[in-house]
Amino acid sequence: MAPRKKTRSRRDAVRSATINGRSIPLRTHTEQALDSYFTSLNGHRPGHLYDLVMREVEEPLFRAVLGYAEGNQSRAADILGINRGTLRKKLKNYGISG
Repeated sequence: MAPRKKTRSRRDAVRSATINGRSIPLRTHTEQALDSYFTSLNGHRPGHLYDLVMREVEEPLFRAVLGYAEGNQSRAADILGINRGTLRKKLKNYGISG
């Protein structure tokens, strides 16, 4: 039972951030950032939003996980739940050495 609770705690930590002692879900941060983005468009049509969001999220995600995995790409890929080859390709695309 303890391992399951530990996994849930890790998952909950990833889904939220603490700001000024208050836990705010990552989803809320994302929604606020998107609301701000749409407001800044001033009536212009957004384009390629999916690609924009993925670029903004993936690079810091890969950097953080690679740092957590102490540069071990196999371990980082396992943490991310993706193939090591996929990780290597994405790291190359973002210019991240590891």
